Amino acid sequence: MNLLSTTSVFSFFTLISRTLGYFRDILIATFLGASIYADAFFVAYRLPNTFRRLFAEGVFNAAFIPSYTEEMANSEVEGKKFADEVFNLLIIILLGTVFLIEIFTPAIVYLIAPGFFKDMEKFNLAVELTRITLPFLLFVSLSSFFSGILNSNNKFAAAAAAPIILNIFLIISLFISYFFKLNFELNLSYAVTLAGLFQLIFLIFFTRYYYKPSITFKIKINMKVKLFLKKLVPSIFSSGVTQINILVGTIIASFEAGAVSYLYYADRIYQINLAIAGIAIGTVALPELSKKIKAGNISEVMNIQNKSIELCLLLSIPACFGIVIASQQITSALFGYGSFLETDVILTAQALKYFGFGVPAFALIKILSNFFFARNDTKIPFYISTFSVSLNILISVTFFKEVGFIIIPIATSVATWCAVVIYFILLVKLKYFNTSSTFFNNFIKTLISVVVMSLFFYSLINFFEDKLIYTNYYKSFYLIMIIGIATTIYLLLARLLGVFKIKNFNTN
Repeated sequence: MNLLSTTSVFSFFTLISRTLGYFRDILIATFLGASIYADAFFVAYRLPNTFRRLFAEGVFNAAFIPSYTEEMANSEVEGKKFADEVFNLLIIILLGTVFLIEIFTPAIVYLIAPGFFKDMEKFNLAVELTRITLPFLLFVSLSSFFSGILNSNNKFAAAAAAPIILNIFLIISLFISYFFKLNFELNLSYAVTLAGLFQLIFLIFFTRYYYKPSITFKIKINMKVKLFLKKLVPSIFSSGVTQINILVGTIIASFEAGAVSYLYYADRIYQINLAIAGIAIGTVALPELSKKIKAGNISEVMNIQNKSIELCLLLSIPACFGIVIASQQITSALFGYGSFLETDVILTAQALKYFGFGVPAFALIKILSNFFFARNDTKIPFYISTFSVSLNILISVTFFKEVGFIIIPIATSVATWCAVVIYFILLVKLKYFNTSSTFFNNFIKTLISVVVMSLFFYSLINFFEDKLIYTNYYKSFYLIMIIGIATTIYLLLARLLGVFKIKNFNTN
C-alpha cells in the first residue's frame, strides 16, 4: 500500500466536504453572524456533531477495525456474525440514548452551555433546536459502523464522501430560508437530521457488496463483543480528545456572549487540515497496521508508523505557520460578510491563531493513538487523554475570568501538545516505535520547506494588505491566490528536497 496515494483518495472527498462546509459556514455567518440564534444553533449542533466527529472520524474504527479484521481473518462467517452482533447492540444503545436525551434535553443543554441559563430566550431556543437535531446522533453513529466495514476492506472513498451530504442539505436549507423568509436556525436543525438519514442510506448502499446486516433486537454480548465494548469506551475518550477539549471549551465559553460562535468559526477553519493530516492518514493506516501487527511483521509495522508521522508533519506544519501568520485575513476572507461584523472577525481570528499553534498536535494525536489501538491497547490512550482533558479544564477555568474566551484555544493547544509528548515517550519506552534512518532527515527538509514558504506567504500577505481588508468584496479571491502561490512553492521545494515523492510513502 502507498500511504500518500491512498490518503489522497480519502483527502479528495474530505476536501470537497470541507470546502462545502466553509461555504455553508460563510452563509451562516452572513445570515446569522454571532447572534443568539447562531449561538443556540451551534450549541444544538455541538452535541450530535461531537458524536459525528467521535464516531465518524476514527474513534469507532479504532475499536472496531482491529476486532473485525481479526474475525474476518478467521472466517467470513465469524466476521459477519461479529458485525451483526455489534450492529444490533449499537441500534439498541443509540435508540435508548437518543430517547433519554430527548426527555432530559434541558438538563443536557444546561450541562453543555450553562451560561445560556441567564438568558432564557437563548436557552429555550437551544433546547428546541437540540431536540430537532438529536436523531442525527443515531444516524451518524450507525453510518460510522458501515464506514468501518468499508475501511476494513480498504475502501475509503464512500466513507469520505458521505459528509458531503450533510453540507449540501444545510446549504439548501439556508437558501430556502433566505428566499422564502423562513426561520434559519429552525430549518438548519431539521436539515441536520434529514441529512443524517440520507447519509446512512448512502453508506448502506455502498457496503452491500461486503456486508448485509441481519437486524434482530436480541442483545447478544459474547466475549468478542465484550472485548470490543471494553475497547470502544476508552477509545471514544482517547482518540476523540481534541473534540472533547472543544466541547469543554464550548461549555466554558457559554458564559461570554458570542464566544460560542467565535470558537465554532475558528474551529471550522483549522479542521480541514486536521481532516487531511490526521483523520485521513489515521483512517487509511489503521487497517493495514492492524494486519501487520497480527502477522508479527515488525519491520513493516515500524515503516507504516514512520511514514504516517512523516506525512502528518508534512501536511500539518505548513498549515500551522499559515494560520498563525494570517489568522485575521483568513477569518475575514471566509466569514467577514453581512451580519458577521469586523469585531467578530477580530475575536474569531484571535481564537484561530492560538488553535493554529496546536494544529500539528491535533493531527499527531490521531496518528499516535492508533499505534496503541492497532495493538488492542486502549488503556494507555485513555490515561493520556484523561490527563489532557484535565489539564485543559484546569487552565481554562483558572484563567477564564482574567483572559476571557481566548484562554480556551490556548488551553486546548497546550494540553494537546503535552499529550503528544507523553505519547512519544511511552511509545519509545514500550518499544512500539523507533525512528527510521531517514525520519530526521526528512523532518529537517520539511522544516526548511516550511520556513521558505512562510517567508513568501508573509511577504504576499503584506504586499496585498489593502486587498485583504474587511470591506474589500474580493478579499477571498486574493487570499485563495496567495495560499495557492505559497502552497505551490512549498510542494515544489519539498519535491526538490526529496520529501514529497509518492515512492517515499510505500509501506511495504
